[in-house]
Amino acid sequence: MDDRDALAHNLLLTTDSYKLSHHFQYPPKTEVVYSYFESRGGKFPAVCFFGLQYIIKKWLEGVVVTKEKLEVAKSVCDAHLGPGIFNYDGWSYILEQHGGKLPLRIRAVPEGSVVPFRNVLFTCENTDPKCYWLTNYVESLMVQAWYPMTVCTNSRAQKEIIAQYLHETADSIDGLPYKLHDFGFRGSTSVESAGIGGAAHLVNFKGTDTIAGIMTARLYYGAEMAGHSIPAAEHSTITSWTRDRESDAFKNMLEKFPTGAVACVSDSYNIWEACSRIWGEELKGLVEDRGKRGAGPLVVRPDSGDPATTVVKVLEILGSKFGTSTNSKGYKLLPPYLRVIQGDGIS
Repeated sequence: MDDRDALAHNLLLTTDSYKLSHHFQYPPKTEVVYSYFESRGGKFPAVCFFGLQYIIKKWLEGVVVTKEKLEVAKSVCDAHLGPGIFNYDGWSYILEQHGGKLPLRIRAVPEGSVVPFRNVLFTCENTDPKCYWLTNYVESLMVQAWYPMTVCTNSRAQKEIIAQYLHETADSIDGLPYKLHDFGFRGSTSVESAGIGGAAHLVNFKGTDTIAGIMTARLYYGAEMAGHSIPAAEHSTITSWTRDRESDAFKNMLEKFPTGAVACVSDSYNIWEACSRIWGEELKGLVEDRGKRGAGPLVVRPDSGDPATTVVKVLEILGSKFGTSTNSKGYKLLPPYLRVIQGDGIS
């Protein structure tokens, strides 16, 4: 075994230091410890439960105790807390009597369930009387489910808001799963948190640029492809053409991606001029041709400014250049080959 694995992926070390001494602290003849996890309250009246399966499959399932990991854990804990504290005999028992598998029973509500606060979300108990100390040893790890649950709950609340306004203003809400696109990888604290949070977002939506999220969903939830994206420009690819050739940069996007949706960041220099002059005049024919060919929409992306004002003004400019239609609820729509996505200031 690689020593790095014995250090980096070692369940015996995936706990709080004080728990290393807890096997000494239970009353004599203790045989069963039964613990439960609940959400005590928060911003919303309920929590969308998600993420425990990831923790179980990554850390708790199968053979997790080996001789190598046991010896590494003992060495680390002896140096950290002092000799004689680490439960070497207890872990050796699990290795010898259970083949390194954990004698635990974990029960939970189905993932994706929306559960009111102060209800049990999952329970954990030991199934071997000699391993009563194990139940709460894994608590520190299991309660990390708070993070994917928080992301999932926030994402669901945002979805409800979007759905409300779609019901009020749109003829159809079929596009709802793609109305909030996850671009959170770069803002995450780690690759792992991006994967966990990205997968949690995909419980509610299907649009994502967080590849780590779709890989977490594939590896731990059996989702072959949980999220989708489209070709899109960033400021570096547009500004590399220089300011005088911004129109060429935009045209290149249309030519390199002639079919399917394509998004182009349009505020590198002047979003209003980009919408009115470049998209609305110089490249108008190419944009309209996508509609004639059924090639998929151009998605114009303003990426700065106050979303509440910037998006409205962009819509007005594009509407004046490409025309609009009015739906059954009295709201104006851009042509189906033209869309707008706001990429900044969304929280």
